[in-house]
This record gives sequence, C-alpha cells and structure tokens, in this order.
Amino acid sequence: MLTPCVGRDDVLDRLRLLLSSNRWVTLTGAPGCGKTLVARHTASAATPVVWVAGHHHATTESLVTACLDALDAEVAPGDSPTMALKRALDGRDTLLVLDGVDALEGLGEILNDLVEDADGWRLLCTATTVAGRPHERVVRMPPLPLPSPRQPLEGPALELLLARVAAAGGHSVDLEQHDALLRRLLGASGGLPSLIEQLAVQIALIGVSDVSPAASLAEAVRRSYDLLDAEQQQCFRRLALIGRPVGLDVLADVCGVGRPQAVQLAAALARRSLVEVGPDGRFDMLPPMREVGCALAEATDDAQQSLTGLLTWADRVIPQDVNAGSADAPFLSQLALVATAVRQACAVEATRPRGYALANRAFPSLSAAMRAREALDLMDAALASGDGPPIIGSQLARRAGICASEVRGTYEGLRLLDRSEEHARALGEPMRDVELARTAAIRAEMHLDAGDLVSARADAKRTLALGGDDPYVIRQVRRTLMDVCVSAGDFGEAEQLAALIVDSPPPDEVWIALSARTLQAKVAWEQGRLVEAASLALFARAQAQEIREDRIALLADTVHRMVAGGPGLSVDAETLPWAVRLTVQLQDARELLAMGDISRAAGRAADIVVLADSSKLGRDAVEARLLVADALMSLGEPVQAQASYLSVLRRAVEVTMPLRAADALDGLAAIAAESGTTAYRPVAGAAAALRVSRRAVGRDRPGVVYAAGALRDCPAGWLERGQFTADGVAAVAALFAGREPAESSSSPLRVLTKAERGVAELVAEGLTSRQIAEQLFVSPRTVDAHLSHIFRKLEIASRAKLAALMVEIA
Repeated sequence: MLTPCVGRDDVLDRLRLLLSSNRWVTLTGAPGCGKTLVARHTASAATPVVWVAGHHHATTESLVTACLDALDAEVAPGDSPTMALKRALDGRDTLLVLDGVDALEGLGEILNDLVEDADGWRLLCTATTVAGRPHERVVRMPPLPLPSPRQPLEGPALELLLARVAAAGGHSVDLEQHDALLRRLLGASGGLPSLIEQLAVQIALIGVSDVSPAASLAEAVRRSYDLLDAEQQQCFRRLALIGRPVGLDVLADVCGVGRPQAVQLAAALARRSLVEVGPDGRFDMLPPMREVGCALAEATDDAQQSLTGLLTWADRVIPQDVNAGSADAPFLSQLALVATAVRQACAVEATRPRGYALANRAFPSLSAAMRAREALDLMDAALASGDGPPIIGSQLARRAGICASEVRGTYEGLRLLDRSEEHARALGEPMRDVELARTAAIRAEMHLDAGDLVSARADAKRTLALGGDDPYVIRQVRRTLMDVCVSAGDFGEAEQLAALIVDSPPPDEVWIALSARTLQAKVAWEQGRLVEAASLALFARAQAQEIREDRIALLADTVHRMVAGGPGLSVDAETLPWAVRLTVQLQDARELLAMGDISRAAGRAADIVVLADSSKLGRDAVEARLLVADALMSLGEPVQAQASYLSVLRRAVEVTMPLRAADALDGLAAIAAESGTTAYRPVAGAAAALRVSRRAVGRDRPGVVYAAGALRDCPAGWLERGQFTADGVAAVAALFAGREPAESSSSPLRVLTKAERGVAELVAEGLTSRQIAEQLFVSPRTVDAHLSHIFRKLEIASRAKLAALMVEIA
C-alpha cells in the first residue's frame, strides 16, 4: 500500500491531466519535496507501468540499458541501444517512469527523439532540473504550503507532521501548547516533506520541546540517526553502502545478525522514514538518505564488514560447482544484488579473487537459463577491475567471450579469448595447455557459428592436440568438430565422432552427448531416414528437459519440428541468445511457408537475414536466404528468386555447406525448367552430384518441385573433392545472366534493391517504421536496416528528404 500523498491533490490532478494529452511530462522540484511519492501515486492509476530508478545510473548509456532491461528488450548485434529502445517502445501502450534523472549528459536529446520517433508510449520523469526539449511538458512541484503567522495552525504540512509522528510511535502532540514551536519547526523545514518526516521522527522519540530546527535535509537525517541505538545506526550505514534494494536474508548477513533481529532493525528504520519498503518487501533508501549513510560510514569499518556480509550471502546462494548450474537457480531472481557483490569485491584487490570466483560460479546457471547478456555484464565487471587468479581468470574470460559472441556478434568475443589465453600463460604445465585447449575449443565454436568451417576445424584439431587427458575438453571439442562435419556434409566422420561422444558421459557432460544426438538427427534427416531422425530429436529433447538444459532441449525440439512437424516447446524467441533465436525463428518461418502464409514467411526470413548478417552467423544467413528465395518462388517471382538462389549458392560455397548449395541449385533448376532454358540439365546434375557421395536426398520445398538430375550432366570443373567450386558458381551465374530487367540509368533509385524501394515508397506515404513493418510482414529492425542502406546509397540523412525525393521522382 502506498504512503498517503498528503497535500498534493492539486499536483496529482495537473500531472494526470497533462499525461492524458502529452507524451512527456517532467515533474520537477527541490530535493526532498516528494517527487517520487507523487510519481508512484500517478503511476498507480496507469496500466501498464515500467519504473526505472534513475539515481542508480551515472551515465545515459547505463540508464538506456536499464530501460531495455525493464522492458524485457535487448540490443541486437550491430545495433545501438537507443535504436533498440525506440523499437521496444514503439506502439507500446505503457507509461515509462524515469525517477531521479538529473545531470545525465545527452539524455534530453535522446528522450525527445524517442518521443518523436516511437508512438503509443508515454514518459514521466522526476528531476530537480528540466531538459528544455520541444516535446517536454513540466509540472513544478512546490513545497507544501505553511501556515502564516495570522492563519490558524493547520494545513497539509501540519497534517503530514502529525501523521508521521503517529506512524513513528509518538504520542499525540498538544497543538495549543506547542503552537509557536511547531510553527518554527515547520517554517525551518521550508515545507519539504522529507524534512518534515524527519522532524516527525524526532518528535516521536524525544518530544516537541527537545527538537530544534534543521537547516538542511542532511542535517535532519543526521539528527534522526543520532536517535537510533547502536545496532540500528550500523544497519543504516551498511544499507547505505550496499546501494541496492535488499531482502531480509541479505540484511541479516550484512549486519551480522539473525533473521528475526534483521526484521526488527528494518522495521525500526522504516518507522523512522529512513528506508523505503518496496512492493516486493525489499528495503531501499532515497539518495539523500544514502549520501548521509555513506558519509557516516567513512570513519568506521562498515565498508569492509558490509562487503564481507554481502559476499557471505552471495557465496551461500550461488552453486559451488563451477561447471554445474540450473535455469531455475534461486539466486537468478536477485541477480542485480549478485552483480553488486561481484563489483564491490573486485574493486578491492584483497577480495578480487572472491569476486572472480562468484562470477565464474554464476555462469553455468545463467547459461542454462540462456541469459547471456546478464552473464556478460557480470563477468565484464570482474574482468574490468584487473587481473584475478590465473586459473579462474582464464575460465572467466573464456566464458565472457562465449557470451559476447552471442550478445554482440559472433566474433565480438575474440578479444576476451585473447584475455583468457593471457591468464592461461601465467599457469604452469599441465594446466596451461589444458586452458589453452579450452579456449581453442571456443574459438572453434565461434568460427563454426560464423560459417568459417575451415578455421573451425583447424582450431578443433588444435584443441585435440593440446587437450591431453582432459576428457571434458576432448568430448566438447569432438562435439564441435561433429557439428562442422554435419554442416560440411562429412557424415561418415560425423558418425565416427558421435560414437566417441554419446557413450556413457559423466553427469556434467550429458548435455554434450545430447547435443551430439541432435546432430545425429540432422544427419538422418539429410539422408531421408525420417523416423530415425524424429526419434533421436525427441529423445534428446526429453533428456535435456529432464536435466534442465533449456538450450539443448530447444535445439532438439527445433530439429524435431523440422522432421516431424507439430507444435514445439512454448518459448518467447525474443528472449533467446541470437544463435538459438535465429534457429528457432528459421523453423517458425519454414512452417509459415509450408502453411501457405507466404508473405509472413518471407518477412520473417528477411528479418533473419538482417540479424544473421549483423550477428555474423554465417550458417543461419545461408539458410535464411534460401528460405527467402523459396518464398519468392511461392509468390510467383522467379526473377527475384533467381537472384536469391545465386546469392545462396555463392555463400554456401564460401562457408562450405554443399547440401545448401545443392538446395540452391534445385531452385535454379526449377526456374530453368519452367522457362524452358538449357540450364536445367547441368544445374540439376550438379545438385545430384553434391548429394550422391553423402547419401543425401533432395526433397520438395514450398514453391520448388524437386526433380532429380543425372550425374552425367554435371559439367567438369564444377565439383572438386565433393565440393562445389568457384568456377562452378561463375558458370551457373553465366547461364542465368541477362534474365534480370534493366534499371533506368536516369533514376536515382536504380541503386536500391526491390525491398529498399518498397520501404522508400511507404516512407513517402508517411508511415512509421512499425507501420511499414506491419505492411511488409517484417520487423521494425529490418525496416531500420533498409532505411540505413537507403540513406547511405542516396546520400541523404532523414525520412523527410527521402519522402521529398520520392515525391519528386513520382
């Protein structure tokens, strides 16, 4: 239940009225005037509400990230946080409250642009200053009115004082007896509610006659602090030092007391208005209180003791095993406080090893829950503080590299892998080689995701050479090597590796064996053994669910959907790491195309192309482009499909995915057969030649009827050692040359692709990115990507200029 908002009815009415007709309202006033409370009352009448505490953030970038977190949104690789926030807010019927956002450089411009570019949402800021931007409307919140000498002793300031005296356990105040003193105390408060509350606490404890006026809120807080007993004072100081909302368990550890005593301490501080109790039951402090508490702690050992208590709590709640974790680990609900413990520990050289160890132990659970960005933030904080113990530092940097590749783009983790190797080289043998082997294994995974199968294989072989007798590393890199083989169509080698991986794995390596089972299901599907493929995928999914390996379960489920159809696991794809998300979304798009929802399928596939390219997920980019081409065939656009198939062919050859090259050749053969050209025979023959040595099968796809070619029709030089050659790509492109309509050389729009031209035309009609996305069945992110390309190609910088250009050409 919210604390009553005494004497602020007029402010609440004005604020609600302005928010009903304006997108951005700032509530401003002096520190301590009660802006946060008024904002909470205002927000209580709005649905839904997203609340972000601005005073926890020192930079605009940090605040933007906090907003994305609160909105359950994230930044795509190659994207900017501000652009991601715009997309997260656009069309969203919500009130975003930024509480306490003073002196953040550049925030006003960002907020103004967000209001301008993203529709639907509204913004309420509380601050002691205003941004002065065009879209901002301001409500100034004055202090509470005070009774003048000629007026009766009454009004909202006195009501607040008396209410807080009663709440703090004080006796009734005799207004007639203490009239002059109460007027003097209220006058000295300046009508600031926070100062009045502290005066009330002091009156409740020592009586009206012994309270003297305070010149500032800080002074009033110090006087209230002086009235606490020693244990309550210590609790106040240590809460201030933590700087985050905490629950009773944390409070007990930080104060070195039992939980029952922690309840009593927290209740005492809450009665004295020195802490706030949040809706979730945790305790927090307003910035003025925290500043006083931190200042008071400077002459004590509270900083060390509060850190010790915080680390004791974190050590208890985070699993001890550095390789075992669960997606439902209880500490994940308090991850912000775990991050605080890690940062504070790593800031002190003596406790940095504990901070490193906590971050390292938290990783498995975060990974199992697929919370890669939060894991990266946690580990980055530790690594940025300086070097930790070499063995933990090597593992932590490597794991941070894994997360960076998932969050920021495939190769964004290489810098952290270099850091891991630096730590490893500080170790003696044999641990040095083992750690270097583990890092090489992750490099192989990155190359694999990027589609550089040659480099992936090389790093996997290097891992096997360095790994020695470490069974975990050997089994893990064999799984990576198996994945390389499956992508490259080397099914015989893949099955040999599978036999080494799936045989009786120890408990912490079961996930590796299940991943290998999923790859076996892919091989069976490629070779037409559909019942076996479905059975393997179903087994891997069930076993992964049993041990709460959500990532493996989801990937196995995706393969099962591809093989057998039917509904899959219920999951919000937008919350998944990119490598997993795109795999799931690709299958979603395939199913849309199979159901005949062609436009949505094409839009979804186009989204994946943009995301795969920006994430440097090369294999997914090939699959997505193939799906775009199939959708174009289904739409009756063979000329556009031809260009897409040729693009798929080039990329599939570059990343050594011969069976996807064969799929592209199937599409081109279908186009040639439909048009009656002589290109059908050699192209279909090449597709057959790519499959035959792998015992792979071709199959009908939506828009593409499969017709097997003859091996004898594959021209010499198109294949070499079972791979399609660059000469073959050039020859196929030459066969289909001249089929694309010529662009008018006089039009400035000739440099735009068909998709970019469509976006430009809708911009000229005045549509927003979200509205364009809805019409084209793509995401706003894809529309923004197209606009970026259009602006660069046409050398313009705004939607207005693009719209003017389109009108001029029309």
